[in-house]
Amino acid sequence: MVNEPGTIAGLLLGWYDDHARHLPWRRLPGEPRQDPYKVWLSEVMLQQTSVAAVAPYFERFLEAWPTVEALAAASDADVMAAWAGLGYYARARNLLACARAVVQRGGFPASEEGLRSLPGVGDYTAAAVAAIAFGQRAVVVDANVERVVARLCAIESPLPAARPAIRAATGAITPQERAGDFAQGMMDLGATICSVKAPRCLICPLAAPCLARAAGEPERLPVKSAKKAKPLRQGRAYWIEHDAKVLLVTRPDAGMLGGMRALPDDGWAARADGTGAAPQAGAWHAGGIVRHSFTHFDLELQLMLCASVDLGNLPPGEFWPLEQIEAAGLPTVFAKAARLALANR
Repeated sequence: MVNEPGTIAGLLLGWYDDHARHLPWRRLPGEPRQDPYKVWLSEVMLQQTSVAAVAPYFERFLEAWPTVEALAAASDADVMAAWAGLGYYARARNLLACARAVVQRGGFPASEEGLRSLPGVGDYTAAAVAAIAFGQRAVVVDANVERVVARLCAIESPLPAARPAIRAATGAITPQERAGDFAQGMMDLGATICSVKAPRCLICPLAAPCLARAAGEPERLPVKSAKKAKPLRQGRAYWIEHDAKVLLVTRPDAGMLGGMRALPDDGWAARADGTGAAPQAGAWHAGGIVRHSFTHFDLELQLMLCASVDLGNLPPGEFWPLEQIEAAGLPTVFAKAARLALANR
């Protein structure tokens, strides 16, 4: 039986029944399964992003687009603006493409295989939605589950090479019934007890079968390969102000921060040296440096301010009221630049 005392699944599910986190996208043990739209939306948002960061975005999205049909009918610009600040902006573009595909086919497929056929839905998201929303047995492995299982089974291979072994071990302990609760319980265990540093083994429901705890060094696992130093890119962003408004452009759909409103720049996203030409707007002077870290590189963005504007030589875009700049949905790096420019006024 899935809840049989002494089994790993039984120990974990018994703990989850009493200690499940209350999250905006979650139904607690014993409650009806969650709407697949909400499960899918939360899982997309949670990719490489913390629960604390996602919660307010999730609630704002649901307020604006309470159903997948509403999201599918939304404009690209509105969704990209609502996503601003959450990072990894390709997720927002995939979100819209997936919502529109779901509506076209008449709803979310209930199987893991069917979910994987949707735009932007990978193995992890398909497994999570299948297990949590549809009650299917699926093996769900996120970073928290990865850490719990690596310790539980004392998997010594360094990441990322250890991932096939971790997935196989997770599959071996995932129950046929309540796979969604099991997955969420493992996530909660990793987030609250089996933490990266100083795991609280004394209160862990899986302390008895945990091999890393038995060896006396759970914090050592999972072993991670040494991180490579990030390269540094340099670029420029241009603040072109006229009549208490600033010029914003829409970035091309393909490429970094695609489809987002932004300040004009020199093409740093495509060039490591940021050597693109400046807009012919007038005389430029330096307004300070913005520093931002992306997944694969760090950026130093020189903010350039325009002393006088030649309206006949501007890149295509729109002038946005300064008092409404927060509503423009600028990506974080350009939001930082806007705050710096406003502080220079």
